[in-house]
Amino acid sequence: MLEINLNMYHAVALAASLYWLGSFLCEKVPLLGRYCIPAPLVGGVCFAAVNTALYATGTAFISFDDTLQVVFMNIFFTTVGFTVSLQQLKRGGKAVFLCLILAIIITCGQNLLGVLAVGALGADPRLGLCAGSIAMIGGPGTAAAYGQVMEGMGIEGASVAGLACATFGLVAGSAMGGPTATRRIKKHRLKCECHAAASSDGEGDGTFSTSGARFVHGFMFLMLALGIGSFVGSVLTEATGITFPSYIGAMITAAVVRNIIDLVQHDFPLDEVEVVGSMSLSLFLAMALAGLQLWLLVGLAVPLVATLIAQMALMYLFAYFVVFNVMGRDYEAAVMTAGFVGFAMGATSNAMANMQAVTKRCGPAPVAYFAIPMVGSLFIDFINALVITGALSFLSK
Repeated sequence: MLEINLNMYHAVALAASLYWLGSFLCEKVPLLGRYCIPAPLVGGVCFAAVNTALYATGTAFISFDDTLQVVFMNIFFTTVGFTVSLQQLKRGGKAVFLCLILAIIITCGQNLLGVLAVGALGADPRLGLCAGSIAMIGGPGTAAAYGQVMEGMGIEGASVAGLACATFGLVAGSAMGGPTATRRIKKHRLKCECHAAASSDGEGDGTFSTSGARFVHGFMFLMLALGIGSFVGSVLTEATGITFPSYIGAMITAAVVRNIIDLVQHDFPLDEVEVVGSMSLSLFLAMALAGLQLWLLVGLAVPLVATLIAQMALMYLFAYFVVFNVMGRDYEAAVMTAGFVGFAMGATSNAMANMQAVTKRCGPAPVAYFAIPMVGSLFIDFINALVITGALSFLSK
């Protein structure tokens, strides 16, 4: 089989091409645009499908250096940190708390469903955790880590099962988020007040006035927070003994820098920073989805396939009927529903892409942009680890 290895420069060129492909398909296929399917998802999955076909036929396998994928991910989440101000914290504190409670409930629900379904179909019930919060809430990183732990406990196939389920979750989380939120927005005729106000002022066309100097200032603030944040993340890991996602330190640093700037009443180039964040997210997500090894899904046993389908149903019902209602039944709640589906099925990057797709069309949702990444990328990781460890211990007795 021919192996094609792309370096990091080839990889970023591929990601840009897949973004354009996804944008083209979203414009030409009304269903994709109507349900706010992110363009990087469309392009990335198209490439992953082609790569899977080449692999399955023994023709070729395309891999690429993911160095810049991690860089773009960290840049994007740093820009998210710059959107957090003390005023937003006062507004969004309640939303973070409620969202965390809902995340804890769905974490336990995913594991309960996974264990019961896999066990009922004759497989080791502990494998149900691979189709539960290990892969869904946890994502590929958690699946890889706990797969090794579980195989060390004698649970055969845990690594492959976990990564396959996480792959499924990434795709499902991106595909489900936009449509779920869109249905709520249309059904209740929800509107973003700040978006409407901007439109009435002639500023709702997605453009803004800027200059090269403002972009330079914004980019330098971004690089400063990114560098200091790397050190902050290392200190947090050493102090707590918990390995945080690589972007957490940068997010925290960016929030501190933003509030210091606000405190001294200095003009902050937020629009310019958000543009850089949007570009980084698109490239990161296109690369992440292009790298999915979809053939892992082919080898899933029937119990895991059935469980994954059940997880999709659980996620849709929980998000549509519970998350939306608990979070306030307004436009912000609808956007948070899209984000909640993203991180509860795949990863926080999926959540942000889901929300970006909705807000790009319907207007900004600052509370959602604050609450979802805080819960999805930080708080729920602690709880998920405790739940998984406790469930493994209980089921192994």
